[in-house]
Amino acid sequence: MIQKLIANIQRTNAPVVVGLDPMMKFIPEHIRTAAFTEFGETLEGAAEAIWQYNKAIVDEIYDLIPAVKPQIAMYEQFGIPGLLTFKRTVDYCREKGLVVIGDVKRGDIGSTSSAYAAAHLGKVQVGSRLLTPFGEDFATVNPYLGSDGVKPFLEVCKEEKKGIFILVKTSNPSSGEFQDRLIDGRPLYELVGEKVAEWADGCMGDNYSYVGAVVGATYPEMGKVLRKIMPKCYILVPGYGAQGGKAADLVHYFNEDGLGAIVNSSRGIIAAWMQEKYSSYGAENFAEASRAAVEDMIADISQALQNR
Repeated sequence: MIQKLIANIQRTNAPVVVGLDPMMKFIPEHIRTAAFTEFGETLEGAAEAIWQYNKAIVDEIYDLIPAVKPQIAMYEQFGIPGLLTFKRTVDYCREKGLVVIGDVKRGDIGSTSSAYAAAHLGKVQVGSRLLTPFGEDFATVNPYLGSDGVKPFLEVCKEEKKGIFILVKTSNPSSGEFQDRLIDGRPLYELVGEKVAEWADGCMGDNYSYVGAVVGATYPEMGKVLRKIMPKCYILVPGYGAQGGKAADLVHYFNEDGLGAIVNSSRGIIAAWMQEKYSSYGAENFAEASRAAVEDMIADISQALQNR
């Protein structure tokens, strides 16, 4: 799947991924009203509003981008109806030719980790049939429990030609409470990066591994170091835009071939219509506002890469 991701990036000339992280406050009133009229103010009504919102945005931007990243918590909070919308969104995006990165941040051990890997990247045996539960192309993985938690995902990646992005240095302000702690004089995130590079070597595509890393846009100097530690890993870069990450800070996340990184924006795209810059589109044209925000993001990153 890493080959498809790279091909999509090269085709669109856009190393960006849109985070489909819907919140009810982002969804325009006319979408919510229609959903609640049909299903009531219920979990089913919320899930329908999210689906209509997602679909409209995807229909407007799918030709511009290589991938999307739905955050499962934004769907789980609405229970089973929300998870059904998550699955519906995954399937629809794949039908549109997009690579789907399931932002699930799973991390456990033994049979539990194997079950998570099967649920999001693999298949499950049901009687005589092998069935696909969620069917994402990539999943995010928390390595805190060590190799026991990661190896089941590596096995599924090899079997299914799917991929994972392992949390190495996250974009949130308190990430340093653990990730920056010094061990034998080196920050923990560097040691995690070295382990990710080791796992990556055993799960290679053509030039890049099926094993990638998550490194936040808010820590560019750390990203520069981690790029060297993990040369064969694609880096998923959250934190652009709304969290303060700037395109000029991200150039070192990319390799000399212009590949090696994909930058995420979530609410900066899907809630663009609520920003002053795109307010002229109005709530009725929220998806068109998202398209304009994607075009601006692509131009911003392209300019930064040209100037590096």
